[in-house]
Amino acid sequence: MVASNFAPSLAAVLVHEGGYFNHPRDPGGPTMKGVIKRVYDDYRRSKGLPTRDVRQLEESELQEIYRRRYWDLIQGDKLPAGIDYVVFDGAVNSGPAQATKWLQRALGIAADGVLGPATIAALERAEDHDAVIADIQARRLAMLKNLKTWDVFGKGWGRRVAEAKQLGQAIASGSVHLPMPTATACGKAYASSAKSPPPKAIGDALASGGTVSTGIGVATDALVPVADKSAMAATILTILMVAGALVAVLGYVYREWAKAKAAEIMDALDLKAPDLGSTAEPAEAVPA
Repeated sequence: MVASNFAPSLAAVLVHEGGYFNHPRDPGGPTMKGVIKRVYDDYRRSKGLPTRDVRQLEESELQEIYRRRYWDLIQGDKLPAGIDYVVFDGAVNSGPAQATKWLQRALGIAADGVLGPATIAALERAEDHDAVIADIQARRLAMLKNLKTWDVFGKGWGRRVAEAKQLGQAIASGSVHLPMPTATACGKAYASSAKSPPPKAIGDALASGGTVSTGIGVATDALVPVADKSAMAATILTILMVAGALVAVLGYVYREWAKAKAAEIMDALDLKAPDLGSTAEPAEAVPA
């Protein structure tokens, strides 16, 4: 809860962020020490300076960007030791609003993504900071696993979440000799990169008589008149009737699975569940 925590927290974050990174699947684009090109351009323009390659990022610029763009937005100087670092690390990787939502949900309050007096008050009431950190990191990992780029960056993200949890809890517990995290080459993790929930329409079509069910129905109608005259026709008719019932059951099962999966994704992204009859992408969160 003191300003001096910014420096050690940034040092730990920078171990994870590494140097220059520009992976084609990274939504952040060209990145230098965790500072993406768009953020660097915005910073330079705010100073009345021309934009330039993010690899030309200076130490003084890095310090100011991290403090103004991340630490100050999460009220880092007002957060308890350990929680300040964990929320800061999440903010750098997924945006301050998203990191704040994880904290707010861990505290059991409305998750609006704005760290204000209500969140600070809830933190003051929280007795077990280690538990708060564990909850934050569990929610963070759940969101990461639902991003389209998990297959590319998942290993690094998983290690980062685990190490940030370990370090944050060590700080919160008052430890002195703290383990430093290891470098991880992984991209930014914005909620806007989330996977789409499975469409419920497929299950509805199967359960209520879609193309497959309609085809079975046509064949069944054609076989009914001759079923009592042909053993083969009778056998095929029986198989088709069973198949029709099976398709309906599968449609229902798929629909329920799609509903549960969509709810899981929306919960991980801190978003309101969408109309499952739609194939629209999840609501987009603006990266910070």
